[in-house]
Amino acid sequence: QVQVVESGGGLVQPGGSLRLSCEVSGTGFDMPLMAWYRQAPGKPREFVARLLYGGSTNYKDSVKGRLIISRDNAKNTVYLQMNNLKPEDTAVYYCNAGLQYGDERGYLEVWGQGTLVTVSS
Repeated sequence: QVQVVESGGGLVQPGGSLRLSCEVSGTGFDMPLMAWYRQAPGKPREFVARLLYGGSTNYKDSVKGRLIISRDNAKNTVYLQMNNLKPEDTAVYYCNAGLQYGDERGYLEVWGQGTLVTVSS
């Protein structure tokens, strides 16, 4: 049974910082991909950042230089350090992980339940 648990959301003033965490528990898989998405009120879910197992990263243009994705492989945890936050960063943030099994399950993607980030004065 795979569980994806996010934490770290909350209310922060513009210019402030938050750190989101996402732990994927379970056994029998590798995680070649971990990513963050977000969904603002009334808008579709959008890509924010991606980190591949080899270390390469991709970011949404509007968050480059402010948000940093990283991972702790020993803990199966991905982080999103969010700096210089803006009101337009307000959204529910979702963790996404690609799980590679060595059996018939193959490759699966799992999602967290989401954590709310509100940037407001």
